[in-house]
Amino acid sequence: MKQYKTLTKRASYLLLPALLFLSTSCDKELEQFPSNSFSKDNFWTSESNANIALTGVYRGAIEYGTQVVPSDWWTYCGVIFLEFATDNAYDRRGDNSTQNRLTNGTLLPDNNVINGYWGGSYKRIAICNDFLENIDKVQIDKAKIDRMKAEVRFIRAAQYFYLSQFFGSVPLVQKTLTPDEANNVDKASKAEIVQFVIAELTAATESLPYFEKLTANEIGRASKQAALAFLGRMYLSEKKYTEAAAAFKQIIDKGDNKIDANYQSLFLPSNENSSENIFSVQYLAGQAPNALTQHALPAVVSGWHIVNPLGSLADAYGFDDGTPLSYADPRFKVSDMGANRDPRFRYNLLWDGAKFGSKTYVCHPDSTKSLDQLTYSKQATRTGYGLRKFFDENFSGNLVTDYGANLPIIRYAEVLLSYLEAELEAGKPITQELLDLTINAVRARPSVKLPPLKVMSAEQLRPIMRNERRIELAFEGQRLWDIFRWGIGEQVLTGDFWGAPFPNSTLLPKTSKKQDPQKRWYVTSKNFRKQDYVWPIPQSEVNVNPKLAN
Repeated sequence: MKQYKTLTKRASYLLLPALLFLSTSCDKELEQFPSNSFSKDNFWTSESNANIALTGVYRGAIEYGTQVVPSDWWTYCGVIFLEFATDNAYDRRGDNSTQNRLTNGTLLPDNNVINGYWGGSYKRIAICNDFLENIDKVQIDKAKIDRMKAEVRFIRAAQYFYLSQFFGSVPLVQKTLTPDEANNVDKASKAEIVQFVIAELTAATESLPYFEKLTANEIGRASKQAALAFLGRMYLSEKKYTEAAAAFKQIIDKGDNKIDANYQSLFLPSNENSSENIFSVQYLAGQAPNALTQHALPAVVSGWHIVNPLGSLADAYGFDDGTPLSYADPRFKVSDMGANRDPRFRYNLLWDGAKFGSKTYVCHPDSTKSLDQLTYSKQATRTGYGLRKFFDENFSGNLVTDYGANLPIIRYAEVLLSYLEAELEAGKPITQELLDLTINAVRARPSVKLPPLKVMSAEQLRPIMRNERRIELAFEGQRLWDIFRWGIGEQVLTGDFWGAPFPNSTLLPKTSKKQDPQKRWYVTSKNFRKQDYVWPIPQSEVNVNPKLAN
């Protein structure tokens, strides 16, 4: 039964290949144990087995290869494709894409995206509960056990963080369950879930090492800063701004993490272990690959172009002097939309005529011979923009199996921007020192070099700060959470959405489904409903256990 599968103990996770490596040495450990050699009675007997089990906790429900429905919050499908539900991106699969349905006014309890997040969360929670109930059987140093427990409590708390933010009231399962127990579980209130997350993350920070203490073969494991960042997120969403600021400030004051000079490199294998990346999903080419390359690269390099940045995101990147974009400004060049722009526009997006490696991205509506021509039918862009972020442009391997770039879950830039938000919303004075510590540090990195912001009122700073989060953290899975907690869904997820402007196009007036004074390509329309701030529990779960009905 579905409920049993997602909420009860899944001892079979011990038999899965643990492809989400805590370190390169784990591969050798796994080779020593055939996948069919474990049983529940003799598994918890050695440190090696405990490490394998911990690796299973980190992997959770993550699947490798191409995905269109998320199996976990921390897959590329779970993070990047969630942007389809926002004003940042459009899914090439069209208006019936189930990610799009999260916010276009047609969300139903049978949506397979919410089912994927729900199932992935409770699978990982079950794995965590099993680990915590058995790890004390292993005869190893207590400090090692305490650290492992802290890691698992952090990961379990992270799942409940996501569940609280999107589903609200959900079952709070802290032990392994029998089938009967699982099929009759009650929901806890959102307030109870929130308090559980806060308590668990607070406890986890006591035994987790600081980021700087992680050794080379521990890359990918949770640090004290990772737990503090999630704690800050939880407080921020609950509008407990003083507590949020205190959590983020601990990370800042410790000084382990820095804003990297090179923004674009943070998402590439060459610099994925930068100290700016506090916690990342670990991918490994050939064994635990990141198949986003197949799904999102443009057609000119054999990708499926499923991720299409919307014009509303593209236009949020202003000019390189920090002023907002205007199509009427002579600095805006429709023939080269990357010119004179915030450099992050160029690092994150592709536009007509942009270079991608040795190729030229050609998506103009009149370019009938281009694989990437903007239409409503080709396996190509639906907006006139493509995704550059996350991709090594010199990569030449198999798009499904050979790319291994990690996926950041928490970056130090987010910590700084969140600290600024917490201080602002707590009513603290907006000083030059605060701006320089936070938003100016993000904007001033050498590869971006935007002019520093000067002291202004909270009312003036708030929209600037929110836009900064949007453009800095684009496609990192933050936008929908921000929209929900700011309560702006009715404002930004209602009405018509447009792509890039093509004022000199011959075909656009004939083929775009709606016309726009700016000669932008029409993409879609949304009709966000107030009820969509809280996702319904999957119907398949309610069918098994009616207590879960909203």
